[in-house]
Amino acid sequence: MTRTTPSRDAQQQPATLLHAAGFSYFPVALLARLPYAMMVVGVLTLVVSARGALSLGGLTSAMVGVGTAIFGPLIGAAADRVGQRGVVLAAGIANSVALLAMAWVAFSASPDFVVLIVAFVIGATAPQVSPMSRSRLVGIIASRLPGDRHAAVLNGTMAYESAADEVVFVFGPFIVGLLATTLNPAAPIIGAAVLTVVFVSAFALHRSGSARPTADDGLPVRQAPAHELFRPGLVAVTVGVLGMGLFFGSMLTALTSFLSDFGHPEQAGLVYGVLGVGSAALALGMAWFPLRFALRWRWLTFAGLLAASTLALPFATTVPGVILVLLIAGFGVGPTLVTQYSFGAERSPVGRSATVMTILGSAVILGQSASSALVGALAQSAGTHVAMFAPLVSALVVLAAGVANVFLTGRRAL
Repeated sequence: MTRTTPSRDAQQQPATLLHAAGFSYFPVALLARLPYAMMVVGVLTLVVSARGALSLGGLTSAMVGVGTAIFGPLIGAAADRVGQRGVVLAAGIANSVALLAMAWVAFSASPDFVVLIVAFVIGATAPQVSPMSRSRLVGIIASRLPGDRHAAVLNGTMAYESAADEVVFVFGPFIVGLLATTLNPAAPIIGAAVLTVVFVSAFALHRSGSARPTADDGLPVRQAPAHELFRPGLVAVTVGVLGMGLFFGSMLTALTSFLSDFGHPEQAGLVYGVLGVGSAALALGMAWFPLRFALRWRWLTFAGLLAASTLALPFATTVPGVILVLLIAGFGVGPTLVTQYSFGAERSPVGRSATVMTILGSAVILGQSASSALVGALAQSAGTHVAMFAPLVSALVVLAAGVANVFLTGRRAL
């Protein structure tokens, strides 16, 4: 009896993550994260068009990031405690209402502080689909796939998730521009609200979302103490991901200033997309990297490439030159993010996977929002050339966190 039970269980285990999660999971999870990629740019576009103030638009976008940074981890903690389904569904509904409210408030006679409050609520209620998806898939890998395949499948999963993020964050701003140009400035926000109702709800109601955290004996899992979220290894990863957010925001803002000098600021999103092309391509390629290429060295290698490429950015005086720098930098972005999220998954305290993933996701948005505001002010006061050094500073933050991680990791396999 005791010898046949493990064999039968092994035979019942799904052969691949695709079978374990369900064939519908991946397209639903991909489309469900699209509204989030449209929010920050959509709010900026709407407020600038409705209120005619670029400074207010930038501040409003920053408020979206602040709301996400404060409440994102709390949403993740709630999902760890009671399961994702109800939490994601409630957040999605609240977020849709907040988006529709912004579409009305921006054109109303309401004072500016009301616009800022609504923007904060949009960020605070963001459903956190990307971190939830990572957490959900990590749980599926741990509970339903054979133990000898966990490391390889986790590596490939983090690669896919990062590539999926890159795709939606490239197409999100493009869709915003398309809708705002062909329809009206409120169309992207209304569209994001509709997409949230449809696809975020589908993500929440997917069968994989019904699972609740349990231990091996089937009882509710006993979560690790909250102070374990502040262990040095996790702090290093969080700082590294924050640095990536700083890089995204500073690069887009510096690029906008650069193209404004040429009279084409509207092309910033299109040129910025070059960064996503190389990033997504090499992020997917991480799934084929040998496991002996340890994560700590991957972080240093690709963060070093990121820093080296952005070192040339202030000296690129033509649009083709900037595009070449972005292409090379993209090869460093994707693998670095994959590595950081892999560390996050490995170092998550027991029962707090969704919390860790939402902390990392919020760190990206916080860094992006903060650097956008700071570099925008820097470009206006000191000029484009000075602003073009900001991505290098951000890349050095990522690299420094990677160096700290090597010492924290020591001789372990990671």
